Amino acid sequence: MHNFAKSIRAHALEMTYRAKASHIGSCFSIAEILAVLYGSILRIDPLYPKALDRDRLIISKGHAAASVYAALALCGFFPLEQLKTFCESGSDLLGHVSHEVPGVEYSSGSLGHGLSIGCGMALAAKQSGENFHTYVLLSDGELNEGSTWEAILFAGHHKLSSLTMIVDCNRMQALGATADILELEPLGKKLQACAWEVIEVDGHNEAFLEEALKKKSDKPKAVIGHTIKGKGIAYMENSLTWHYKNPTDLQASLEALELEKVATDH
Repeated sequence: MHNFAKSIRAHALEMTYRAKASHIGSCFSIAEILAVLYGSILRIDPLYPKALDRDRLIISKGHAAASVYAALALCGFFPLEQLKTFCESGSDLLGHVSHEVPGVEYSSGSLGHGLSIGCGMALAAKQSGENFHTYVLLSDGELNEGSTWEAILFAGHHKLSSLTMIVDCNRMQALGATADILELEPLGKKLQACAWEVIEVDGHNEAFLEEALKKKSDKPKAVIGHTIKGKGIAYMENSLTWHYKNPTDLQASLEALELEKVATDH
């Protein structure tokens, strides 16, 4: 899976460079999370992306779309060549994830809604006796949103054990550090008080992520992944600049990722 994460970063880098797009820092912080989800957790089949018994993954932090599309293409949901159309006029590969893309469950734009969607899916599964699991990947900045906390309370109250929330906790959002904008800590204790199972891990350690995601619980589960914005390129790491700035030197950036070219396998 390590090579999978590296391939995700490489493709996301090339896509944002070509499109002069933003959010490369956010794309890089979730690479290992996506690699573990698509590589060993999700029960999905690229040949049947709408299978009724598939697991659902809601990408609430939809601005990290380039990494999500890269992961989907690497898994065979659509041709890798299509990644070159990212953010082009008429392309389905929009700058925020779009449900028009095979493998994407939900179109995101405004932040703070993904967990509510996930709660609805998990409640429907519980009431109908279906056994699919719902995962929601959201940013720590989304925990500023009241709608997210309504969903957290709802999930705990209804004991939605088929729901897992994964927080990309890179401690930065659009205009500054999360701690300066709206302090979240002690996040784990707050979630536990809302009747959630909470596991905190290094969000770049694939073994820890896999273990946390596979752990069974009779409660909704929150996996708080402590990550680094811009992970993988030293001058991008923990730099708010790369929330909006796009990479302008593809070759130098690939070399910083220790890659000569975009990898196509994982």
